Order: sequence, then structure tokens, then C-alpha cells
Amino acid sequence: MKKILGLDLGTNSIGWAVVNEAETADEKSSIVKLGVRVNPLTVDELTNFEKGKSITTNADRTLKRSMRRNLQRYKLRRENLIEILKAHGFITDDTILSENGNRTTFETYRLRAKAATDEISLEEFARVLLQINKKRGYKSSRKAKSTEEGQLIDGMEVAKRLYNENLTPGQLSLELLKGGKKYLPDFYRSDLQAEFDKVWNMQKHFYPDQLTDGLKDELQGKNKSQTWAICAKPFGIVGIKRTTKGFEQKVENFQWRCKALSEQLGLEELAIVLQEINGQISNASGYLGNISDRSKELYFNKMTVGQYQMAELDKNPNYSLKNQVFYRQDYLNEFETIWETQARIHKELTAELKKEIRDVVIFYQRPLKSQKGLISFCEFESRQIEVEVDGKKRLKTIGLRVCPKSSPLFQEFKIWQRLNDVEVSGMIIPNQQQDLFGYSKDYTYGKRWLLPEEKELLFAELNYKEKLSKAEALKMLFPHQKEVDMNFKELDGNHTQAELLKAYMNIADRSGHDVDGLLKKNSKEIVNAIANIFDTIGIDTRILTFNSDLEGKEFEQQPMFQLWHLLYSFEGDNSAMGNEKLIEKLHDTFGFDKEYAAIMADVVFKEAGDYSSLSTKAIRKILPHLKDGNDYSVACEYAGYRHSKQSLTKEEIENKVLKDKLELLPRNSLRNPVVEKILNQMVNVVNSVVDTYGKPDEIRIELARELKKSAKEREEMTDNINKTTKLHEEYIKTLQNDFGLTHVSRNDIIRYKLYEELKNNGYHTLYTNTYIPREKLFSKEFDIEHIIPQAKLFDDSFSNKTLEARQANLDKSNTTAFDFVATKYGEDFANGEYKNRIDKLLNDKVISKTKHDKLLMKEADIPSGFINRDLRDSQYIAKKAREILEGLVRFVVPTTGSITDRLREDWQLVDVMQELNWDKYNQLGLTEIIEGRDGQRIRRIKDWTKRNDHRHHAMDALTIAFTKRSFIQYLNNLNARVQKGVDDWIDLDMVEFADLNKEDKTKAVYAIEKKELYRDSHGKLRFNPPMPLNEFRAEAKRQLENTLVSIKAKNKVVTRNVNVSKKKSGKNKKVQLTPRGQLHLETIYGSSKRYVTKEEKVNASFDAEKINTVASNRYREALMARLNQFGGDAKKAFTGKNALDKNPIWLDAQHSDKVPEKVKTVGFETIYTIRKEVSPDLKLDKVVDVRIRHILQSRLDEFGGDAKKAFSNLDENPIWLNKEKGIAIKRVTITGISNAEALHDKRDKEGRLILDENGNGQPVDFVNTGNNHHVAIYRKPKLDKNGQPALDENGNIMYELDEKIVSFYEATSRAMQHLPIIDKEYRREEGWQFLFTMKQNEYFVFPRYDAAGNMTFNPLDHDEAWYKNPENYAAISPNLFRVQKLSSKYYVFRHHLETVVEEKKELQEITWKRITAIDKLKVLVKVRVNHIGQIVSIGEY
Repeated sequence: MKKILGLDLGTNSIGWAVVNEAETADEKSSIVKLGVRVNPLTVDELTNFEKGKSITTNADRTLKRSMRRNLQRYKLRRENLIEILKAHGFITDDTILSENGNRTTFETYRLRAKAATDEISLEEFARVLLQINKKRGYKSSRKAKSTEEGQLIDGMEVAKRLYNENLTPGQLSLELLKGGKKYLPDFYRSDLQAEFDKVWNMQKHFYPDQLTDGLKDELQGKNKSQTWAICAKPFGIVGIKRTTKGFEQKVENFQWRCKALSEQLGLEELAIVLQEINGQISNASGYLGNISDRSKELYFNKMTVGQYQMAELDKNPNYSLKNQVFYRQDYLNEFETIWETQARIHKELTAELKKEIRDVVIFYQRPLKSQKGLISFCEFESRQIEVEVDGKKRLKTIGLRVCPKSSPLFQEFKIWQRLNDVEVSGMIIPNQQQDLFGYSKDYTYGKRWLLPEEKELLFAELNYKEKLSKAEALKMLFPHQKEVDMNFKELDGNHTQAELLKAYMNIADRSGHDVDGLLKKNSKEIVNAIANIFDTIGIDTRILTFNSDLEGKEFEQQPMFQLWHLLYSFEGDNSAMGNEKLIEKLHDTFGFDKEYAAIMADVVFKEAGDYSSLSTKAIRKILPHLKDGNDYSVACEYAGYRHSKQSLTKEEIENKVLKDKLELLPRNSLRNPVVEKILNQMVNVVNSVVDTYGKPDEIRIELARELKKSAKEREEMTDNINKTTKLHEEYIKTLQNDFGLTHVSRNDIIRYKLYEELKNNGYHTLYTNTYIPREKLFSKEFDIEHIIPQAKLFDDSFSNKTLEARQANLDKSNTTAFDFVATKYGEDFANGEYKNRIDKLLNDKVISKTKHDKLLMKEADIPSGFINRDLRDSQYIAKKAREILEGLVRFVVPTTGSITDRLREDWQLVDVMQELNWDKYNQLGLTEIIEGRDGQRIRRIKDWTKRNDHRHHAMDALTIAFTKRSFIQYLNNLNARVQKGVDDWIDLDMVEFADLNKEDKTKAVYAIEKKELYRDSHGKLRFNPPMPLNEFRAEAKRQLENTLVSIKAKNKVVTRNVNVSKKKSGKNKKVQLTPRGQLHLETIYGSSKRYVTKEEKVNASFDAEKINTVASNRYREALMARLNQFGGDAKKAFTGKNALDKNPIWLDAQHSDKVPEKVKTVGFETIYTIRKEVSPDLKLDKVVDVRIRHILQSRLDEFGGDAKKAFSNLDENPIWLNKEKGIAIKRVTITGISNAEALHDKRDKEGRLILDENGNGQPVDFVNTGNNHHVAIYRKPKLDKNGQPALDENGNIMYELDEKIVSFYEATSRAMQHLPIIDKEYRREEGWQFLFTMKQNEYFVFPRYDAAGNMTFNPLDHDEAWYKNPENYAAISPNLFRVQKLSSKYYVFRHHLETVVEEKKELQEITWKRITAIDKLKVLVKVRVNHIGQIVSIGEY
């Protein structure tokens, strides 16, 4: 008998099964235990995913944290600068460093502008330095080219020429084109705008009626296509048919631009001129383009940044300096100018002080931390050693790091690896008859691997191309044969050489050589031609070839390798464009002049951030053997490496030293925190299984959810990639020609594709049906919107995107598309018109089924697990999981989801989960019987799948546990199945199919079929079940009924980290507690007080202060008189025999009027407010200002209560607060939340606390503390109406339950102060007794009631021993619920088997419960469930 552990490993769950598997006919297989461990992922544990792999869903918080760090670094620079200035006597502690007094608003700006030319005092100079320290300018990175922000323009030389020769961009362009130049430089926006104005002013003399100021304003900021559309109507033009094309048309356009400066143009020609100039202006705009333009203004006006800013403020005091960014170099130039000017006057400004302030403080920017530690180790050239760290022994990996994928060595290695796997088929097998030259005359059909000379031929071509299609490769190999096939749709080439070759071709073109004809030639001819061109222009031709056979230093010193390494490793410098040093190095080392070096500097390798799995050393050892035609595994063996560490010999397996228990992975030992958490949960589960059921003999694990793709599937996938690439090229042309975009970004393409997707919907958005005008497609009015928000499920694929109006995007926030539409327009609209709209797009084949489903997906339906996650994650988990598990057992057998599905069907386990859930849904009428295609009756639970029940993971694990190795080999080798005789020697479980020849493989497959499969009544082959089917199904159901799902509770609030920093004498170590989640929501609220009236019963709380809040003056005076009678003792005055119902307070002598038992009081309450835009979803009752609320209500009444009409298009139809002064209501203050925590105390502009009249700080910046960490439940004495403990008939104190809500914010604060997170002493002096807490995912056993309301199961009837007995789990399971969410006196529980968190009313009390009466908690029993579903304790733990 063999003990097997089956594992179904997912991102947020682990299904497991322990079984005994029969090894002989006399033994009988059995199921020992099944279980599920659910491991919900938190936001913080999804951070730091690498580019190209699974990306964090927490990007927004990461961005905010980055902003806080930048602010903190600025503050540190400011503090250091102030210390230096004080030390040198420039300022004192009493110096005011900000504007102070009337008419000083721009005083520091004025001093900064003045300091560049005139004397200022040292104190004023200090203020100027502090202001420069605030903004240091944009520092360019070479690798930030062609981003969504536009493009930096390095056109100062061009601008100088325009200025000196008095030319416009159009005139210079025409001159260059006539001089034989094919490429035109980039121009600054201001130069293009100046040309536009010159053309406009000249042509206005001829067309004053058409060229109005209004039309000019309308054309401002428009792109090429928008300009034509706007001009068409006033010009009365429809578009002339041009007689010129291509280059000739380009020249003609510039001729018209030159002519327009001095002569009248026709309106058609004028429209084209305006269109061309505006298109260039549009492309020169954007964030980076505007930086370049501002820098150019400084140069020509000979101004510093401060002088420019002050000049703008002098022209318009309301001018916004926000986002008016300049180059870092511009700020450095200003610093130099100001310092040199003031140093001539103030001798204290020494060169040493300048260096300290400039280089160490203001402009210091620490280099980025090296990421080399994140690069993996080579699997062949690394090993683990044991080291001691802080007295603990740890394993440390040492050795060589892996090689970058962009390395020319890896690119060559990759090509040869693929070429050795290429198999061709067709009429290619030569017959024996040969002609005079030794070649075959006839061929027969067959398959074969490539011949050495064929591989060399393909390699020569692939070494300079990104890829070769199947057709291209076969044409090279078999130019005269048609019906030849290959087992790959395309062959991947050398991406690095291909990228460099593009740059080389560009250089050759710009140098005046004809390169158009080269495109039709093969790689060798192209490289030879480029070599001849480079030889003539003085560029080192050795950069064109790479020799992987060189040894030692010769390998790294070859020019091509050095060029790659230079481009790959260069990050940027302090120059304006970020690449001046690179250009200089390219010139000095390889002979590129500045223009050509700039082209090379723009080369960014596609695989620059990716790494292979092998080091350079390992690749160099393996590559020669690949070139000899050996398979990769054989080449590894020749190189002295074992390709697969799992391929141990029988002797090695038998002698392997096994561990008794698995060790947890140290924190941060893996780059991927999600993988680390999953694997540690797996370790915990396996260790618990070993402790309880003993060590297994073998572990079988499902590693990935798919079997190998078929050839057809691979072909379809590759075909889709090819189609997408071709389409993108077409989109780029369209965007360049029709929209005038010259620098097309990836986002531009996505935006255009999403726009075209809306064509069948009349270019209306899907949610709000808003029309998108073509000219506004690239405006800020419309956003690329995530259908399922990234906060709910990270999915950045095209199928999760659409275009929507920006306001709708903001309103939608973190809801799904369907939920947003349902909330905004109602459920009927969402299920009707909206759904029909989406269905039509699917039927018209405009959108994919995937996008269709996402557009109709509710939040409750968002998938979990590996959905929308890169498969590489699961492969990474699989590899690490197998590596860990092989330390415990001799055999770890991986299987796949497809095999599990097949076996589950063969063993009739498909419907087991439905059968287990049938009764509870059937009693509620939520089942149905439908007729199948063949007339059979099919039972079905409505709106339910097996994935609604966590136990389906255990069911999969059970199937995996009984999945023999021979099953997997059989299904993976079905193509070898032929019925032949079978030898008895074949060991079906141990045989390595990869080592068998074709005939033996066929025998082995048929042997498996004969032993392990049978034919059912329909003649279909089925795998033999581990026990008779009926018995197997019954036992599986029994086990599942006794399964309690284990879920990881969220107990921890902080993580203990040891931060290590370097110092001169060694290292600093600081223990820091880091919160394990978001402390508060990001919205900041203000606060104010407002009157609130209450009706309160007069009791012991009515002291003098309370009586003063009574609204009625008569009641107030009477109550105060009674209080004074009893010496101010409210308890004596208003309770017991003096309570108002026993001893009234009469207001007149006749005793006809008295103080009522309940009086109205008036007080203040604090409300927390936020500013919000006026929009259709604004709730008017929340508007704080009464007058504004009335104005908005009147507006709503004016439109018949239609908020959408009343509060939309407010720019065109404003809501006036004061029409005469032009003051409109756009934003209002509304009440936000009822409870909040203050982040800060109020301070003045100097940073000093502003105290209230009592000398206390004034809290400001209030936040919602977000999720609650736990609810503490206490027992407290019940009070009577006099505030005394109430007694029962026996004289005993009566008790009731109460709660204390503890937010994550408060729990973290307690942890930071080293206080217990759960306050068991809370209000103990008042008689409160702590009972238990409720945290998310903690378990409670509920009572059960019958239809008549009688309790049929009472959790309190059973002791701890009963709960711990696994025989009782079937009775406990229906009543076991986990805490889902918590708020004050509102607790929601979810049944432990349920995966869906939707609150369906018909399923209340069955799959979920809601408690709002705290006394109902009295009959609950809290239980603790361990990793493998065992109850280990009851009550608080």
C-alpha cells in the first residue's frame, strides 16, 4: 500500500487529499482525508511584481508612497540647507523665510529674478536658495523616449538657425528637402506657432470674412484632421484632388507654406497649410514638448527660470506656475548665474560653499539602488552554502547571475536552440537514385530534422532579423517545392541585431545612400552593403558582426559586444536630453558623428528588462554543442551540466536524504511575494498533514491548468500575434496620416482601437451612450476605462478596456461596468437596453466573448485564482513547489488540469458537488430540471457552479492523488498508441518515455491502456477507478461532508522588519513595525460644527452644563433651581423619589403646568465635510450651505426633478450664485462621514501650531480609518432607568452584551505603542467583562432552527471534546460560518463552504447571515480551525 498526498495548488487556495493506493491485487485503495486551505491575498502582498509578469493591483498606493518619499526627501534637503545657511550666518533662528505682510505675495520670486543681475542681501539670498530647492527641474532619462507624455525636442541648433537667418520652420524644411535631405528636424512649438501667426496675418488681408478671431481661437490646440474639419465649413471647401504624391506632395506642401507668407493662397491650399502647421504644433506639445519649448525661450531671451516666472507674473498676477517645468540644466544654469553674481558682492560665497549647496544639497540625487540582487542565479553555475546571520544558520545562494535576454550571445543561443527543434515534412526524403552530381532525382513523403547546412542558412538570415515566417523559411530551404511544412509557425530571430540594423539603415539613409533597394536583399547582402557605407563615413564596421566563439577577454572586447553593452547599460546623464555622454562615447569609440550617434542613442532593446535562466558562462559552454546539432538536453550533458535536476537515477533516488518536515521560506527570499505566500501556505498544509497522517510515500500535484497546446492551437496563437502586429502597423499609419500624430504611443493605438470598436454603436460610449466626436478622441474629455476596476482584479488586457467620458469614469470609481450602469440608470435599464447593446456588439463580432462577459459582470462574479494572470506565475510556483516537496519525499509527480478533468469525468465525480448542495437549494425552490439535447432530464441548481463551493478544490485534489504517473504518460503520448504485443518487462510507473524508441514507446502506451483502462457501455475508453465507482463516489461524498474549510484569518496588523543602513563604522540596525495594510482611505475631510436638537429624558446626567443646553428658558430655570436645591447633585435632584414622574417640577402656583419628563436640548455636533463637483449623482440633502442647497433644489425643480438634465453641461448652462458678478456654483461642500481621525494639528505658514482659546491644538485633515480590524464583545451590567445595575427576581445583577469597534488604524496604533491589540481591560472599572473578538474570517458555530422557529441545534449544548471530534464535523459543517464584514452592531457571516459573497435575500440564513441585534451573539460558539480543517480549540484564542 502506498500513501499518497494529492495537492491542487492555486493562488488563493490549496486542495489536499491523503489516500492509500493499492499496489497489488490483494490491496484495496482508500481515502484517508480531504481538505481545503483558503489563503486570501491582501493588497500589500501583491506588490513588487516585475515588469512583464503579474503586476501589482496596488499601483495607486505605490505611487502615493513614492510621492510621500519625494516630499520627505525634499524636506530633508530643506532642513540640511537651512542648517548650512545658519552655520554660515546667512540666517538665524528668528529669520522669517516666507512672505510676511501686505503686498509681499511675489516677493521671493522678485528677489530671485533680481538676484541674477543685481545685489540682494545674504538673508534674501537664503530665501532664493530655499525656493530653488523646491523645484529642481526635469531630469531626462534616455529610456523615456516616445512615451505618452510626448517627446523631448533637442532643436536648439535648429532654433538658432531660424533666428539667425530669419526663417520659418516651413522655409527651412523646404530648403533641406531641396538640398537632398529626406529627414526633417523637430521644431519648437513656439517657432511653429510664430509661423502659423505669420501665415494667418498675411492671409487675413485677403480673407477677412473667413479668418476671424473666433476661428483662430477654435483652431488653437487642434491636430491635423481636426484643423481641416473646422476650416471646411467657413472656407466652403470639400477637398481638392491632389496631383502630386509622396515626396513631391511633401515638397508642394512646404512650397505653399512659404508662399503663404507673402502671397494670396487659394482657400483649399490655405486649409492644407494651416492643417500641416497645426499638426506639427500638436505633435510638439505635451508635457515634454512644452519643457523643451520653455527652455528655448530662456535661451533666446537670455533669461533665468526666475526671471521668466516673474515676467509672467508681472503680466498676469493670476498666472499659474503649477506644472511650468523646465530642464534640470536650466535650474543649474540659473543657480550658477545667481551665485556668480552674488559672489562678486558677498565674499562669504566661496567655491567650497557653492559646491556643498549645489552638489550635496539642492541638486543631489542619489543614484538608483542597484537591482542586481533581484537577478536570478544561473541554474548550472550556482550553489547553496550555509551561513550564519545574527546567530542563525541560513542558506545562501552564490554563483553567477543569469544573462540578459538582449545580449547578442543569448540571442544567438536562442536561435540555435530553436533550429535544432525544427522538423520539416513533405516530399523531402530523397530516393536512392542520383543524378551525375550526386543529387536525388526523386523524393518521397516523410519527416526529418533540418540538415546542418540548412540550419546554417537559416541562422545567417535569422541573425539579423526579428523573425522568419514559416513561408519565408521554407522558401529559403525548398525554393522549388510547394507542399512542404514545418512544425513552427514562425522562427524567432535576433532581436538585438535586428534593432541595431534598423538604426544602421537609418544612418545609411541619412548619409545620402539609397537603402530602399536593400530591403529586398538577404541579411548577408544587407550587412555587406552597410559595411561599405560605414567604411566611407568612418564608422567602425566591426560592430556589424558578433563572434560567439571568441575566448576570454577577446569575447568581451569585440566591438559589437561593447556596443550592445554600452547601449544596454547606459541609464542617462545630467544633460538636458539625458544622453550627451552616451553620444560622446559612441563618437569616440565607434566613429559615429553627433547626428548618427543620436540615432544610436535612441536604440532601446525590446528585451532590455528580461533575463534568461542561464549565465553567460553556461551559455558559452553549451552553445558549441547546439551548433553541432545536438538537442538542448544533450548539449547540456556534453557541457557537463544536468539539464533536469529531477532526472535522477534510480540509485540517486533511493539514496536521497529526506527531511522529516519542510521549512518555511524566509521572508523576502523570493522576488515574488505572492509566490512566497502560496508556497509557505503549502508548506504549512503539508507539515500539518505529515504530523496528523504520517509522511506520504509520494506527492502528486497539479502544477498548471493546461496540457500542452496542440499544433493547431499554437498555430492560431501565432497567427493572432502576426495579425495584431500587422494591424498595429496600419493603425500607426492611420494615426500619422489622419490624426497628424508623428510620435504614436502604445496608448494612442489602444485608444484608436477602442474608438473603432464603438463604430457599430455610432461611436457612442457603452455606459452613458455619450457621443465621441472624432476630433475629441485624443482630448482629455474621454478616458481609457477599465471595465473591471484594477482595484478588484488586475487585468490590463485589451478585453478589459473601453472608452468613456472622463466624468463617468470618475463616477464609476471602483465598481464594475454593469454595477455602475445598474446603479446609475437602474436594474431594468442594465438588464435591458445596456445588455442588448453589449449583446449586439458580440453578435456583430465587434467585441470578443471575453469583453462581452466583463461588460456584463457583477462584482460578485469577478473570478479568482489564475484568471487573467500570466501563466509564467503558475509555472514559477510549480517549479518552486516541486523543488520544495522533493526534499520531503522521493517522488513528486506533476499533473495538469486537463488530465484532472478527464479523470474526474471517467470516475463520475463531475456532479458530486451539485449533489452535496442539492437539498438546501431544492428546499428553497432554486433548482430546476431541464431537457438535454437528446431528451434526457438534467437536474440543475439555478445560477450555481461547483466553484461556489470551496470543497471543489478538495475534489480535484482527490482526483490528483489517484492520478498515476502512467496515466499522465498515456495521455501525453496518445499519438504513439498502436495495438501491438506487449512485453512483460515494461515497468509502467517508472519508465521514462523520453528515453524510449518509437517502437518501445508504442508498446508502453498500449500496455498502460491494457492495464489501466476499460471500455464503458458506449465503447469509450475510461480509466479504471481506484475502487468500484459507486463505492468511490459514496466515500468521496462522505469525506466531503466531513470537510471543514480552513481559511486564513487576518490577525496580524504589523510586520516586524529590521532595517539595515550603512555607516562609516559599520551598520545601523533598527527594528521597525510596518502596518500590514492601508491605515486610512485617501480622501481628506474638513470639519465644522452645526446645531443639533434632541429630546432627552431628565435623569442623573442633567448637571449644570447639561441644563444650559435645554432649549426652553422656563424649563432651564426650573431645572437649575431644583439642581441648586440639592447642592448641584444631579443624581439626587432628578432620580429616585425626585424623578420628574414622582416629584414634578411645577411652573406655576396652581400646579397646572410642569417641566415634562423629556425636554428638548440644543447642542453642537462635529460634521466632516468634503468638496464635490455638482453632478447628477449629488445628494442635495448632504449640501451643508442652506442657501446653496435651496438654489440647487430650485434648479432641480426647474427640470422636473431630472438630475441628469439639471446638473449636466454646467459650462454651457451654469447655476448662478451671483449672476451679476459672474459667480457660478461648480463645487459644493457636503457632509461626508460621521467618524474620522485627524492626521495633523492646525499650523500657520511658518509651521507653528495654532492653538485654540484653551491652549489646545486644533485637529485638521480628517480621514476615514477604513476597514475595522475586529469587534470586541463584552458583557456589562444592565442598567435601570436610574443608571443603577438592574437585578433579577433573585437579586442577581442582570447582564447584556455590548461591543467596541476597533479599526485597523487603532489596532496599528496600539501595536506601535506595544499595547495589546485586543483591550481585555476595557471599562473593567464599570463592570465590563471581555468575552471574545470577531475578526474577518474567524469561525463561529450558529444555532439551527426548523421551519416553526424551534432550535434544533444549540452550539452551547456541546463541550470542547465534542467539537474536536472529527466524527462530528458533518453535524458542525452546516452551522459553521466565517465573519465576512463588520461594522457597529452590523455583522455579516458567510457559510464556510461558500465562495460567493453576494447577499441574495432568498439564501439568507442558509449561505449567509446578518446580525444586527447584539444579544444574538450569546448563543454563538467561536472555534479555531487549523491548516487542515481540524477544530483545535473553542472560545477566544
